[in-house]
Amino acid sequence: MAPAARTVRTAPSSTRSQATGRPEYRVYTVEVAGRRQLSPNFVRLTFSGEALRSFGAGGVDQRVKLLLPRPGRTVADVPEGRDWYTAWQAMPEEIRPTMRTYTVRAFRPERAEMDIDFVLHGSGEEASGPASAWAGAADVGDEVAILGPDRPGSGRMWGCEWCPPATARRLLLAGDETAIPAVAAILESLPADSRGIACLEVPSGEDVQVWDHVPEGIDVRWLPRDVAGAEHGELLERGLETALGELCSRSGGDGAGGCPAASEAVAALEDVDVDNYLLWEIPESEAPESSAGAKLDIAGGELYGWLAGEAGVIKRLRRMTVQGYGVPRGSVAFMGYWRRGRC
Repeated sequence: MAPAARTVRTAPSSTRSQATGRPEYRVYTVEVAGRRQLSPNFVRLTFSGEALRSFGAGGVDQRVKLLLPRPGRTVADVPEGRDWYTAWQAMPEEIRPTMRTYTVRAFRPERAEMDIDFVLHGSGEEASGPASAWAGAADVGDEVAILGPDRPGSGRMWGCEWCPPATARRLLLAGDETAIPAVAAILESLPADSRGIACLEVPSGEDVQVWDHVPEGIDVRWLPRDVAGAEHGELLERGLETALGELCSRSGGDGAGGCPAASEAVAALEDVDVDNYLLWEIPESEAPESSAGAKLDIAGGELYGWLAGEAGVIKRLRRMTVQGYGVPRGSVAFMGYWRRGRC
């Protein structure tokens, strides 16, 4: 059922934001304009709303926050104004909208539309997590709030981490199903002469996707768990190890190509307690401290990697990449999108 006429609510930008060029995050009230079942475990929802015409697009792996009304509640519960977060925190848990992070799959400002792909972890009472349950039941006309920047830009302030250096000649991407939308957008944006490997683990062989404009030099390797009867992350670890072996072999292993021999400095990889801390280690110029407390500048090698998925798996892939193959930490982004056992 379509909702009644509504008022679009947005938070004003601050004077400081306008002066520095940094984005102010604001709430965009939108509705579901379309629904497309991509595969058994993926659904694409198209959101529309006039407010989206001023959404601040940032890059191909841009993350936004969704504020989902509690069952039986409406988007009217989402706080307004610049202090929305303080107000949201202060709300009683039973009415506080659920906040979850998702990747923008596509944005069409001229049509005020945004696509977001959801992984469906079951359906109805079998659904795992409030966002999956909401997406599984969402229909055209349902309202939701999107939290995002108020002006175009690039980089981490816009929720974007894909940032290969100009020296990158070989690309390595790896992720589980939660990383598929970001990987798809990244691959579709690459120059035609790009080369590299993408290792993608998904629940089912029916979840393999076909994308437009992926360069021929990118070897996309789908790893469906149901075919191999594997546990989550098992195929991704095997696939990444194979890919690293191939890419390091191609580089000649002399350090100039991207996979130097492990040194004492590289081997000193501090541990990250993913049960209590976020594993989010991003190389960039003037980088902030990583989850382990180190500043990571982009390394100028030929190999650049982007790895995302379940935090425990990414932690193991990080150790394999840096310690096992000697890839500089400043050459790879490691992102724990979610943690097993937590919705």
